[in-house]
Parts: sequence; C-alpha cells; structure tokens
Amino acid sequence: MFILVTICLSDPQMIDRWILFIYLLFCCNPQRTGSFLILAFSLGLFCFIRAETERGLSRKHIIEGLKGSLQRMQMEYVDVVFANRPDSNTPMEEIVRAMTYVINQGMAMYWGTSRWTAMEIMEAYSVARQFNLIPPVCEQAEYHLFQREKVEVQLPELYHKIGVGAMTWSPLACGIITGKYENGIPESSRASMKSYQWLKEKIVSEDGRKQQAKLKELNHIAEKLGCTLPQLAVAWCLRNEGVSSVLLGTSNPEQLTENLGAIQVLPKMTSHIVSDIDHILGNRPYSKKDYRS
Repeated sequence: MFILVTICLSDPQMIDRWILFIYLLFCCNPQRTGSFLILAFSLGLFCFIRAETERGLSRKHIIEGLKGSLQRMQMEYVDVVFANRPDSNTPMEEIVRAMTYVINQGMAMYWGTSRWTAMEIMEAYSVARQFNLIPPVCEQAEYHLFQREKVEVQLPELYHKIGVGAMTWSPLACGIITGKYENGIPESSRASMKSYQWLKEKIVSEDGRKQQAKLKELNHIAEKLGCTLPQLAVAWCLRNEGVSSVLLGTSNPEQLTENLGAIQVLPKMTSHIVSDIDHILGNRPYSKKDYRS
C-alpha cells in the first residue's frame, strides 16, 4: 500500500502538527508491514500577505521554507519537495539550483513540479542538464474521467523522453464522480459550502448534468466489475502507464478504504473495458501517435 501525504506551506505550523500526527500514527501502526509513507512538501505561490522572499520559488523561500518545516517536524528529510505552480519572477536556473541544493544537503530525496506546463518542465530539465544539476522527476497534474488532455497528450512525451512521471490529483473530480450529486447538492457536501460556489455552479450547469448522465452509464460498468464508481475511477487513472501515483483526498477512513480498493480493480481494466469507458465519455483526446496512424 502506498500512502502519499502532500503538504502546501501556506500555514506551516498547523500543517506540520497534522503531518507529525499522521507520521507517528503510521509508525505506531502494528499492521503497517509492507507499507510505507511518502512525505511530500509543496512550496510555491499562495494568496497570503507575505514578504517577497516568503513566497514563490526564490532560493531563499525554497531553502528556508523546507528547513524551517523540517525543524518543526523534527525530521531530517522529506521524500519529495514540489515546486507548486511556476514562478515567473524567479529565473529557472535559480529554482533548479535551489532544488539541487536541498537534495545535496539531504533535506529531500527528489523534487518535482506541480501545475507546470510541459514547456516549463522541459526548460527545468534543460537547465539541469546544462549546469549538471538535478532535474525534476514528476509533475502533479489534475487527472480524472472528465479532465484528460494534459496527462494523456502533453505529459507522455516527457515521460518517454526524460522520464518525468505524473503524480495525479483529484481522481474523483472534487467528489463529482462519486455520484453523490446525482439528485442535487446534499447539505453536508463540499458543493454546499459557500467557498465552493464555483463547484456548485459547475454541477448544476448543462455540462454538469451531462456528466451525471455519463456517470450513470459508467456505474453499470462498475457493477459488472464488482466495484464502486469511485473505485472504477481511481483504477482508470492508475491504468495509465505514465501515472506514477494517484493522490487521494478523503473525508473519513471509510472513504479511504473504499478508494484503496481500486488496486483490486486495476487488473480488470482490460482494453475492452477502457474502450467501453471511452465510448461513454466521448472525450478521449488525440495524441501525436493517433495523428500518425
């Protein structure tokens, strides 16, 4: 079992307390044989009033932000540190040199990008090769049944050329793919919250209603495979060869257990099943390989 905890340094002290709790809980679990915990920290641009050197991807913020968080958590290193969103105010060479520094200092094992374009990732790779630095190893990208373009068209070329894997997030599209919005917006759901008005508008829109209709059809495939719709959706993400891992966001242990059940569904994702899913969705993007053939 692979568990990834990804952290954004927007409220470092509160986040560090939660991660330390999760880390200790994991280490004290007698049933954790064969499992491991990956700690990933994300540094980048946030909408908070801060000094210029306390945000973005400057060398100062990357080094001090990660070092400060490690001290608060009483840890020596994290497995992956992410550059969350590109920073146009910081030269690419400075970003790559800073990431190389924290890795060489033993504060992180690897670094990756999040919400970067393929061109920006390639630039970071080129800078790393030019100056004998360490390039990024993965990109965090949104990927689910209704969002496919970047992971299926843009990232595969990077995956095959320079080995950058995709660490995808939102496999259930903010809960839309769970089917809980089939009959409206439940009071306890995320879409009912004031801060998620954009999600509510998306669900009740014409495109949102079409998505719900497609989910009903996909539910028949899930029943055929003996799984739930969320498990089918997560397994569908995992079946992509360029996807290194899928980030899961759950509200309770039951949801986490259900989503992890997608691992058992993965062997059932045959080419015939994937083709049936593509037929229902009708949104399979065309890659360069498709155009050649």
